[in-house]
Parts: sequence; C-alpha cells; structure tokens
Amino acid sequence: MKAHMDASKYKPIADIPLTNRKWPAAKITKAPVWCSVDLRDGNQALIDPMGIETKLAFFDLLVKIGFKELEIGFPSASDTEYEFCRRLIEENRIPEDVTIQVLCQAREKLVKKTMEAIKGAPGVIFHIYNSTSPAQRKYTFGKSKEEIIKIAVDGVKCIQDCMKDLSEDERKKIRLEYSPESFSMTEIDYAVEICEAVKNQWGCSPDNKIILNLPTTVECATPNVYADQIEYFASHITNRDSVIISTHCHNDRGTGVASCELGLMAGADRVEGCLFGNGERTGNLDIVTVALNMFSQGVDPELDFHNLPDLADAYMEFTKMEIFPRTPYAGGLAYTALSGGHQDAIAKGFAARSKMDKNAVWDVPYLLIDPHDIGRKYEGIIRINSQSGKGGASFILEHNYGYAIPKTMQPAIGDLVKAASDKAQRELKTDEILDLFKSQWLGKKSPLAIIDLAETHLEGGSKPNENVACRGVISWNGEKISIGGKGNGPLDSFCSALKATPAPKFSITAFHEHSVGQGNDTSAVAYVQIEKDGGEMVWGVGQSSNVGRAGIDAVVSALNQ
Repeated sequence: MKAHMDASKYKPIADIPLTNRKWPAAKITKAPVWCSVDLRDGNQALIDPMGIETKLAFFDLLVKIGFKELEIGFPSASDTEYEFCRRLIEENRIPEDVTIQVLCQAREKLVKKTMEAIKGAPGVIFHIYNSTSPAQRKYTFGKSKEEIIKIAVDGVKCIQDCMKDLSEDERKKIRLEYSPESFSMTEIDYAVEICEAVKNQWGCSPDNKIILNLPTTVECATPNVYADQIEYFASHITNRDSVIISTHCHNDRGTGVASCELGLMAGADRVEGCLFGNGERTGNLDIVTVALNMFSQGVDPELDFHNLPDLADAYMEFTKMEIFPRTPYAGGLAYTALSGGHQDAIAKGFAARSKMDKNAVWDVPYLLIDPHDIGRKYEGIIRINSQSGKGGASFILEHNYGYAIPKTMQPAIGDLVKAASDKAQRELKTDEILDLFKSQWLGKKSPLAIIDLAETHLEGGSKPNENVACRGVISWNGEKISIGGKGNGPLDSFCSALKATPAPKFSITAFHEHSVGQGNDTSAVAYVQIEKDGGEMVWGVGQSSNVGRAGIDAVVSALNQ
C-alpha cells in the first residue's frame, strides 16, 4: 500500500565528526549568561508589535526579573525602534549593570544609524549576522563560501570604521556579537571558519571577549546533534578563553529547551531566548522553562520567577499572546491533577510535608517543584472530574474548607463526586464539591429527623455506664415518635433511645471528630460509620457548635443515607 506521506525528499543533516564526546557526562551546575530577546525577536513575531510605551514597561519588567543583557531591537529598521533605544538612554532607564543589545545588518548606512541610536548607552552589544547555510548561500545570496565570509568580515570592518570617531571610553563600552545565522544547517567546519575570520578581524582577549552566537535558526535535528555541534565548535575555535559561546534555539521540532540544555552541557556560556517561548513560527527558546528546570535541580538560575502568575499576566498583556494551559510551570493546568491516583499521592505528599521543616528536600509526588516557590497556590491544585479518585475530593474538602475526611470514608465521597462530574460532563469547581458533600451528609432530613432533644446528666445511677439520659421527639417517615434512653454519653443515650423506634437497628463501627473554623465560628464535625443489621456499612456526618450534638447528628445522617 502506498504511503500517504512520502519522506524520500527529506534527509538528515550530516553527522558531526566528533569522537569521545564529553557532553553526555556533563551537568548544568550554574546559570548561564541570560539574554532576553523578547523586545526584538519576540516582538517581530507578534501580529501587532508592541509600541514604545509597552516596550518600555516590558524592558523594566525584564530588568526586574534579573536579565543583565537585553536585545532591545533593530534601531536602523524603523523610527519606533530608533526612538525606543534613544528613550532608554536619554531617560536613564538602563541600570549600570545592564547591557543593551542592538541588531544590525552589515551595511554601512545601517551601521551608522545604529551608532547614532546607541550613543551615550552605559554598555552595548553590537550584534551583526549573516546567513551561512548551503541553502542560503545558493538561493538567497548566490555567493560562494569565500564571498559569504567577506560579507561577515566587511560588516565588522564597517563597525570598526564607524567607531573611529568615538572616544576610547566610548569604544570600550561596545562589544561585538556575531551570529552565523542558520548555524544549525551550516557545515560545522565552515561555521568555525567564518567565526574565526570575524573574531580575528575584531580582535578579542580574556578581558574583552567576543560573543559568537550559534543559533538553531531552524531546529532541524535531534538535540544531541546540536550538542555535538556546540562541543565541536568549542573545541576547534581558537582563543577559547576569549570567546563567549551563545545559544539561540528555536522550537521547530518541539525540542528547543532540550537543545539549549544539551548545548550548555556541551560548553555554551550564554543563552538567548524569550519568556514563555514567544518568537517566529513555533517560537524561540522558553527561558522560563530552562531557568526553572535548573531550579528544580538545586541550581540558582539567577532569574527571579517567584511570582510567576503576575509575570504571566504582564506578558500576556504586553504581547497579546496566550500561554498554553499545559505550558511547564506557568500553564493554568501545570499544577492540576485530574487522575485519581495522582490526586491521592499529592494529598499524601502535602500531608507528610506539613510535619516537616519548611526547607526539607522537596519530594511531593507528581510536582517537580513547590508551587509556592513560583507564586502558585495549593488551593485548587487538584481539580475534580469523572476520572478523579477517592483522594482528590477529600483533599479539596480538607485544604479549602477544613473537613478532615477519614480515609475509610473517602471512597464514598469520591464515588459521589465522580458520578456528579460524569453527569455534568465537566470538571467540578471546589464550591460544587462542598455543596455535594453538604447536601449528601449534612442536609438530609428524611426519613429521620430530630424535632426536640434534651439530655440530663445522672448522678449515682443504678448502672455505672448509664450517666446520661436523653428524651425528645423524632420524626420517622413523617411520623412523630417520643423517645427516651440512657447511656454513657449523649451519643450512646441517643442510640439507645432509637432502639425502641422503627429506625433500622445498627452498631457504630467508627467514630472521628475534629473542630473546624476559628474563634466564635468554631464548630465540631463528627464522622460516624454504622453497620446495619443486614451488614450494610454507611457513613454519616454531623456538624454543630455542641460537641455532643455533632455525633448525634452524624448518626442521623448515616441513617438517612
């Protein structure tokens, strides 16, 4: 049978001639130099690019997060980009420890315009690029390898010529970044060759390093191939101690984060990317995910995401983009468990941690990091649907409303909630779960209801275990019946009184009690399991400001199931 999709026109990129790889055994032990490209690469990919005021607010947010290098735009490309750069500088918005980065093609007119835009900045990375892959050389430029190298070198010369009019102090504030665009599809030895030519023209030293940015402009292979490219490049470029190797990963294959992480393991020093993966096509690298991945391994990412929900809201306001619900860490469903087994494990993990030191090693099942560390809340962490198990609803009832459901009662609550969710064909909200619980166990007044009940404490009774007497009136299936009985407490005396009524005969097999609320609003909650004469096991719940009455109401609740 002929295949509907013919893969014969595609071929994998060439293997990297790397032996004795070191990166597979490497670990990420420190944060890289982070460079946000939200204001350039991310902005150009928006349907409606940001205006100057929005870019200024976004710049301030990125600085607050902790970025020390930010690509702010392409000043020679438009008046908006130019004016934004000037306002950052003239309004003294750039902290002394922050370096802005500007993008520019290697053309004299554009370089001169960019030089005007960055005048007076405390520090600048001048970023030039040209495409180097075989397809770009053939289709876009129609030039040989040597001619492409000349374009790159001439671009550096152009920058150097424009810098001749600057003072020595002004020249020292300008660093160079060069990107062989489409590095991921460029022959590896040629990528080294062109970067070597650029480096030699610019000049560099351990105190004045050049940034060589190696982008997966189009992600075209598995992440291990990119790691091989980075390691090969790092081991073949000369003056390695004078070079900062930078990654700039895209997400065409959905593995941008993995490519970046393996690139760091292979020797890269620096990472360019955007918040939440914004960018052309399928996006740039998601810096939030990479940083919090490091955090989950005990590595300080040196970026502050302690209030991720507010950051996500600001990002969506600035860019008019949405964050997919399944996005790691930031997505609306990132800390939601719908599976019953997951819910139960999470609930048990939180219960155990409540007795530990707050700095105990994090090991709650299914949750990679503590949601609290990034501003997420435990409330609503578990949502309830028809796939939920016994622990999920009970977790909601305890952590949101204070009802500590006995473990043996949890299946009954789980069955009730699952049936309701299945009928509604959607997940249930937390207040709906509370309403179900109350209507099932606290709201039923039939067939048994207490109309009047009083208790008397007996002194010196004939039987030592009968020190409380009760009398009153109940309703059974609408018929009023007077009752009276004795026992060792209010609950026991009430159960004794019921024996003379048409209510089913039963024995109490489990009893649990706790308080809920605070101050004047404190009440007692009792959970009673009874076994009827026929062997049926039933749970009941009672809640009252009177401790003794809570247990009695729980028995009534059980008989009304």
